[in-house]
Amino acid sequence: MIKVLSYLRTHSVSLFFVLILLVIQATTDLSLPDYMSDVVNTGVMSGNSSVIYEIGGKMLLITLVGAISSVLIGYNAARIGADVAKELRRDVFHKIQYFSNGEFDKFTTSSLITRSTNDIIQIQTFLIMSIRLVLYAPILGIGGIVKALENSPSMSWIIAVSVIVLLGAILLIITAALPKFRMVQKLLDRLNLVARETLDGMLVVRAFNTQEFEEERFDKASKDLLSVNLFVNRSMAALMPLMMLVMNLTTVAIVWVGAKQVSSFQIDIGTMMAYMQYALQIIMAFLMLAMMFVLIPRSVISANRIEEVLVEAEYIADPKSPEVFDEDFEPVVAFHQVEFKYPEGDGNVLHGIDFVAYPGQTTAIIGATGSGKSTLVNLIMRFYDVTEGSISIHNKDIRCITKKILRDKIGYVPQKSLLFSGTIESNLKYANKEATSEMLDEAAAIAQAKEFIQTKEEGYQSEIAQGGNNVSGGQKQRLSIARALVKNAPIYIFDDSFSALDLKTDRKLRKALEKNTKTSTIFIVAQRISSIRHADQILVLDNGYLVGIGTHEELMYGCEVYREIAKSQLSEEELAI
Repeated sequence: MIKVLSYLRTHSVSLFFVLILLVIQATTDLSLPDYMSDVVNTGVMSGNSSVIYEIGGKMLLITLVGAISSVLIGYNAARIGADVAKELRRDVFHKIQYFSNGEFDKFTTSSLITRSTNDIIQIQTFLIMSIRLVLYAPILGIGGIVKALENSPSMSWIIAVSVIVLLGAILLIITAALPKFRMVQKLLDRLNLVARETLDGMLVVRAFNTQEFEEERFDKASKDLLSVNLFVNRSMAALMPLMMLVMNLTTVAIVWVGAKQVSSFQIDIGTMMAYMQYALQIIMAFLMLAMMFVLIPRSVISANRIEEVLVEAEYIADPKSPEVFDEDFEPVVAFHQVEFKYPEGDGNVLHGIDFVAYPGQTTAIIGATGSGKSTLVNLIMRFYDVTEGSISIHNKDIRCITKKILRDKIGYVPQKSLLFSGTIESNLKYANKEATSEMLDEAAAIAQAKEFIQTKEEGYQSEIAQGGNNVSGGQKQRLSIARALVKNAPIYIFDDSFSALDLKTDRKLRKALEKNTKTSTIFIVAQRISSIRHADQILVLDNGYLVGIGTHEELMYGCEVYREIAKSQLSEEELAI
């Protein structure tokens, strides 16, 4: 909570101004009952109209000052709350942008969305309310008690009983509801997770006719959230009727006791009415504090969830004294006895990986599902860091280079092709904002995407829907490949990026790629041997071990695992070639 509240420092001048206005507003509110007492005692009771008008005019002026103060307080509180929320959203999003895969494994996507939206809204609401009430309510309550005691000490027991009842009720309700607030946020995370999974996997849901199952799963998550929310809201809803009951009973008690004192000439009517107003102000102050108590538990939990993101130590941090690549940079990538274990994993998924990839050379990686192919190339990108051993590029350990400098040297095509909403041009320029039309044409031609782009009426200005949902899987892959090629990087990583292409397009793309990336170091992760059989070297992985390295011909002769994969994919004629 402290870190979140530290965002108020930049608004210290506005807060000081608001505090002054709060004191003015509370002072004006506390002065009105005394004026009302004077109106009754010296004006109404004596029938002196001039006194009524004089004091009434002062009351109108004081009310106007209080109203102006209230408006200015509301405006500034809303502005400060909105500004802090904006700054929190900016910093949380910035932090998430630099999360490694390790941090994403720790925080689920649905939880990060909830923290970036709902939790920040909770903080914004709390700040707006607390700025308005945190000083005003105590001044009003304490001032009301002092003023009430000055007017009629004999009726102080009425206020004492009311305050004790109110404090007891507030503590009882807050104690009952407090444990449920954290549960609400967790259940909201769960609801978002179920909704996101269902929407992302809608095709699978329809294919297996599991709509009813998904509806039941969502309904259960929704009912769990509803149940906890109802308990919290019912607990808080009980507070308002209780406050009103105490307020009405207090008023009745003051009138009953005050009437006796008026009849015995111990106090006058104006004093009794002023005392009643002060009693109501005291109860209103407690009502405001009760509203604060309602907001505080959920706000503290939301603030802690936001702080968890903001203070999360980077799993993959840049070095304090980073090195830079030399001007005569050569994209030589070397693995030196690399071992790797996922942060929450039980054991290593890569064991003793050792090889070198040279410029102008294509290094292919093949193996069974779960053998560690994608993990290996993710280590080059520093999405994860090696557990043991090292990876070097241009004879420099990549852990000694900043992530930005490292990734500037790499054109990356992920296993799951992702396009952003916008145009084809904006997607291709995503990796290189300065790319010219000629560069886009060249990259699209190499990726075998130019032909289908030209068939569209608007060409490169054609709209791409969210996630690329308005293009086919093959078109999406080709645009993703073109986007990487626009970068004109010295190192390219294609993580199973040809899987949606037909064999003819695959062959044409590989030939164009080989022709136009002769000085680059290329890594291709593949499932199909036909996509990599002409690679300069092929790495064969089996359960995280490098069991073979060489050309297609060498591996067919000397690697049993590769030979079994080839037999399962190639015909006898192809095996004989």
